[in-house]
Amino acid sequence: MPQVRSIFISDLHLGTRACQAGPLLDFLKEYPSEYLYLVGDIVDFWAMSRGIHWTPTQNTVVQKILRRARHGDKVMLIPGNHDEALREYVGTAFGDIRVEREWVHQAADGRRYLLVHGDEFDQITYCHRWIAVVGDVAYNVLVRANMVLSWMRRKLRRPGYWSLAGYAKRKVKKAVNFIFDFEDAVAHEVRQRELHGVICGHIHWATIREMQGLTYLNCGDWVDSCTAIIEHEDGRMELVHWHSPVHQAQSQNTQEEEEESPAPPLTGIPLPEL
Repeated sequence: MPQVRSIFISDLHLGTRACQAGPLLDFLKEYPSEYLYLVGDIVDFWAMSRGIHWTPTQNTVVQKILRRARHGDKVMLIPGNHDEALREYVGTAFGDIRVEREWVHQAADGRRYLLVHGDEFDQITYCHRWIAVVGDVAYNVLVRANMVLSWMRRKLRRPGYWSLAGYAKRKVKKAVNFIFDFEDAVAHEVRQRELHGVICGHIHWATIREMQGLTYLNCGDWVDSCTAIIEHEDGRMELVHWHSPVHQAQSQNTQEEEEESPAPPLTGIPLPEL
């Protein structure tokens, strides 16, 4: 069990059928840490307003995070656009989980990183919310279709994990251009603040790359890619891709079991009104 200094995860989208709660729980069990940063879109209130899908494994993920906070991990939540209702609670704490709009994390090597979800740098989400909502619905359709394809791949004994939504993003030129524009906007803000880098989420596109003297890190998501950023004890940052054939099989088995049984009630966390 590798000990790391910090974990950065975003875009869990708890409360939806698309959430990969099984692999996420395995990941959290595998990596103990001193800091755990939840970088936005942890609970998907947008999707939950249309219908809630809360499984026992998703419930266990929340309890696991709360337990880590109780046992001394420094856990911080930075709300995103899908859980923006939590921004009303900035500066407070839920069960030892601190809520902040943004944060500056100083790594073990002294480098300072801006932590933001990133929706404020997305002009579609920021200025045209209705387009973002339509896009969210379309994305969820792709995710549901991907679940059917994953079932077919298992029946055909095809190895590995393949994401329809990820494939679409890679093939659509406008989507790729949007990602580059988003990264450039975030990088510009970091330079203005004279920081060493940024750690964000929002666009479901995990990466670590150098951008003209600063480091851009995106956590990815736990819907398609199942990725996270970890900081080692020496300050080195690493992008972890958690999806493997074994993890995928475990996740699918867990999901099939959950669909046959109702989720236990989520207790101990006051949820904001939608």
